[in-house]
Order: sequence, then C-alpha cells, then structure tokens
Amino acid sequence: MDWTDRIGRRLKLRDLHILLAVVQYGNMSKAARQLSVSNPVVTRAVADLERTLGVRLVDRTPQGAELTIYGRTLLNRGVVAFDELKQAVKDIEFLANPMTGEVRIGCNLATGVGFVTAVTEQLSRRYPRIVFHLVVADSAATERTLEQRKVDLVIGRIFGTAGDQLNTEILYDDPFVITAGAHNPWHRRRRIKLSDLMNEPWTLPPPDSPFGAVVEEAFRAAGLGVPRSTVVTSNVPIRNALLESGRFLTIVPSSVLKFSVKNGIIKKLPIDLPITQRPIGIMTLKNRTIGPVAQLVIDCAREIAKSMALRRRATSRDRSES
Repeated sequence: MDWTDRIGRRLKLRDLHILLAVVQYGNMSKAARQLSVSNPVVTRAVADLERTLGVRLVDRTPQGAELTIYGRTLLNRGVVAFDELKQAVKDIEFLANPMTGEVRIGCNLATGVGFVTAVTEQLSRRYPRIVFHLVVADSAATERTLEQRKVDLVIGRIFGTAGDQLNTEILYDDPFVITAGAHNPWHRRRRIKLSDLMNEPWTLPPPDSPFGAVVEEAFRAAGLGVPRSTVVTSNVPIRNALLESGRFLTIVPSSVLKFSVKNGIIKKLPIDLPITQRPIGIMTLKNRTIGPVAQLVIDCAREIAKSMALRRRATSRDRSES
C-alpha cells in the first residue's frame, strides 16, 4: 500500500476521531450525539476509512459497534497519534506562555498526600497558572493509566520491576514506620519491641494490597504473625485520623510524617521495621516525548529528593558526632 497515494492523501484525522468516538460510546448514534454531528456523517467517516484501508474496521451488531481485528490495530496506533498531537498542542501553549499549562500526575494515595503534595505546592508557587491534575489510584492502576496515556507521569512506590513500556528513575528510599497518636502512651516509651504491640488496636491496609504485603513481610521477618486489625483501610488519611484518638497504631511510609502530618499530632515509634525499604520513583512511558510542564514536575521532584538526602546525611553526621 503506497502511503502517499492511498493513506497520506485520504486518511483523515477527523475520521479517526469519529472512529474513536464510536468505540468509546458503543454505537454510531451515541457517537454522533456526543460529537454534535448527524448519524450519516459518522457512518460516512467509518466507511471512508474502510474504503481507504481496504478492510472492514467495525462490525455492526444489534448490541452496537464492535471493532474487528483490523479496527483494533488501527486504533492502537491511532491513540498514540492523537496523544502525540495533544502533547504537541500543550508544548506550543507552554512555549507561547511559559507560565501556563497543565500536567496529569498519577500517584497512589500515600505518596499523593506526602511527596507529590510537596512537589505541586512548590511548583504552584513558581508557576501559579499551571494546573495539576492528580490521578490517585493504587500502584498497579497508576501504571495502567500511564500505559493508557491518561497521565503524563507517575510518582509512586516501585514494587518489583516496572512494565516493559516504562522508564523508571529512583528518587529516594521511603521506609515504612510504626506510628501512634501524640496521646498514645507508647510514643513516650524509648525501648519497644515489635512483639510488645501485638495486642494493641491496629488500623492496617488490606492484606491483599501492595502495602498490606509489605506489612506482612515486616512482621514475618520479625518472627511474628500480622496483628489483628480493628479497622482495615488503604486510606492513609483515615488511618492517621484514627491515630489522633490515642488508641490506634498503624504503619505508614516515613514521608507521610515528613510532608503531611503537622503539629506533632502523630509520632513515629522507636522501632526499626525489617525489610520495608521500598523506593519512590518517577515512571514515564518509553518512546513518549516528555512535555515541558511534565519536565518541570520531574525536575522539582529531583530537587526535593536531593534536599531530603542532604538533610538525612546531615542528621546522621550530627548523631554520630554526638
């Protein structure tokens, strides 16, 4: 198939856009309503694509429109093409006015209320007209949103190896710590063993979640079973709110205490949990150009991570000298 004669002159982005809408909304009538065009316009656009490519792209059924194998192949590439065009428009807008723009950041909740909040707060001071869209989900779901091009980058905890389509950059290690409310008597104790806390009220993440697996790993490494959890939730702010009563204990990433807990209302207990080092990093999609606003986010994340490392080294040096 000659590109210039059969594709370059005949394949229209508008027709591809209409085909994407047909797939998104399930049938041609709904696509027409969403695009504010008539049904014949949608039908003609799909027919023109099929005639240009010489294959059937859509099967019309009583249940709606279903892509054929050829249609799926076209749209797999078409989504990438539209994404690149959208990124190009964003880049042009930023070049025209470097103080404006928008970026979509995928993150899990724990990283979102901690490190990502610090990044967006600092950048929003420098660039007050940039809009930050935070797409919060669990770690596996954030990777999927990146692969589906729904976000520009992901900042979060890296469990194991990332997918083949992703680039990863480690920012810092973020160990988990056991925490209690300021009114909990345990935070006044200087010597505590993990086994001392087994019968206390706990609020922990679900055991089948990535964070739940880390919790189980820590207790197993200490030769203990996971304590009974009174409240089970992955929501870190809810767990922190329960701690304020002075009764509960929980496990959170240390960065949560650093960035999102103020006024000393939650305290870290003096226990070093075994085997809970999990790096926080940036994930981007391979073969996808990083836009200028997303690059600002990456550069700011690196700056904050570097300053954290410098402070940790200074604290360690002061302790050793004392």
